[in-house]
Amino acid sequence: MSKVWVLDTETKGTGANMVPLERVLRKGSSAVPGFMLPELKPPAPAPAGPRAPRQFKVIDVLTRQVLAEGTEARATIHVLEGVRSIVDVTIWVWEPEGERWRMLTLEEARSLWEYRGRLGEANTAAVAS
Repeated sequence: MSKVWVLDTETKGTGANMVPLERVLRKGSSAVPGFMLPELKPPAPAPAGPRAPRQFKVIDVLTRQVLAEGTEARATIHVLEGVRSIVDVTIWVWEPEGERWRMLTLEEARSLWEYRGRLGEANTAAVAS
């Protein structure tokens, strides 16, 4: 029976060589003797439970004074009621996965800003009905 020859290009810059196919196949399986990759395990499922409420931090842009820190959305909106303009403060949200504060984008901050003055109306409407 005849041998099958292949072009081995894995030479170190010296050019390719014609080698028997068995040699190329054997070379790949025993390249590093004793080395084995660990078996892949599925990731552990995340504990299912209620997510904690988001925590916000509000900082005055001019004075760099912290107006609120670690407050929930309702308390943050009450703090924003005393602010003249949305650009006068930066609003941050706590990211527990990265354990850091992330500054809200203008659109995210605007969504909180639009609730100013409405929380009192919502409470009044709930009491009246």
